[in-house]
Amino acid sequence: MPVREPGRAWRVPAELSARVPAEQRGPGLDRDAVRLLVSRGTEVSHHTFAQLPRLLRAGDLLVVNTSATLAAAVDGWIGHARVVVHFSTLGDDGRWAVELRDPDGRGTTRARGSKGARAVPRKGGGGRRAGGPAGTEVRLPGGVRLVLAEPLDAGSDRLWWARASGPGVLGMLRAHGRPIRYSYTERDQPLSVYQTVFALPSPDGLGSAEMPSAARPFTARLVAELVSRGVQFAPVTLHTGVASAEAHEPPYPERFAVPEASARVINAVRAGDGRVIAVGTTAVRAVESAAGADGVVRARSGWTGLVVTPERGVRAVDGLLTGLHEPEASHLLMLEAVAGRAAVERGYEEALRGRYLWHEFGDVHLVLPRTAGEFAYAEQCTADRP
Repeated sequence: MPVREPGRAWRVPAELSARVPAEQRGPGLDRDAVRLLVSRGTEVSHHTFAQLPRLLRAGDLLVVNTSATLAAAVDGWIGHARVVVHFSTLGDDGRWAVELRDPDGRGTTRARGSKGARAVPRKGGGGRRAGGPAGTEVRLPGGVRLVLAEPLDAGSDRLWWARASGPGVLGMLRAHGRPIRYSYTERDQPLSVYQTVFALPSPDGLGSAEMPSAARPFTARLVAELVSRGVQFAPVTLHTGVASAEAHEPPYPERFAVPEASARVINAVRAGDGRVIAVGTTAVRAVESAAGADGVVRARSGWTGLVVTPERGVRAVDGLLTGLHEPEASHLLMLEAVAGRAAVERGYEEALRGRYLWHEFGDVHLVLPRTAGEFAYAEQCTADRP
């Protein structure tokens, strides 16, 4: 499904990339030592993430993704040439969606076929990623072999369906894999750094290729404080792939599950005075995939190809807690669906002015519902836009 390009005029300076996790930036810091930008329509305020319990109210509901992050990157060889394989998604037919990348000599990778030692500068975005051709064999540790079959998308050679032979892929990743990371980060980190406090092991061993990072700043202490103040939690699951939609790409289909208990509590909060706030774009995609045209959320599981845009709108989510996205990211269309374009543009102007940090170890943006007056202002902005 094609999506409208956001077409943002602003850019993110390289120095605003978060290079290490918050807890490694100084003594005594924890994961919640990041900044929190709060947008209420076009009204913006600045906080620390540890202040989140005071910004929410009793009866609000946080929808959280319980998907655990996999050690989804592993070294391989095509002939005598070394490659790095990023495992994205396991298909129903047993094939894996994978991305092949070249090592850049600095501990990270660059798009295959690119020149020089320049790595792709942002999570999942930019540059040409040459896989294939079909039939290419990749040797992996532990006797696993991959054979590329066909591109995931006829219009792109970035991700390929590949058939694995030999010992199981998940066991090989547990023994030889490492978390996917990109060139803006300073160094490799243990897998535990990429797990959120909500992550649960899946019975089938599957998980996310890249961390559902909006939930990373939560700590057990902060969750306990939120609960003590009357904020509820609803777990859902969506296993993210490596396609992070940072270059006008819509997200690929992903596995998700909204359990019956979570559907019931979401509907109850919507029927009362509380607000349903999704923690991350993955939680939005899961909940909205389970919401009918009437806004009622029903237990569902399987695959979702839903792309949330302003034209489609949101049916069950009132607010969103998310990281900061690149100007080319189709994720920004989801933010527009929740808050409107004027609110998103105003929030990002403030984030850049305030020198907030981007990417999975960076700062966080809380988008809350607009008032009637803010809706009118946003509609006027849209009418005035050429």
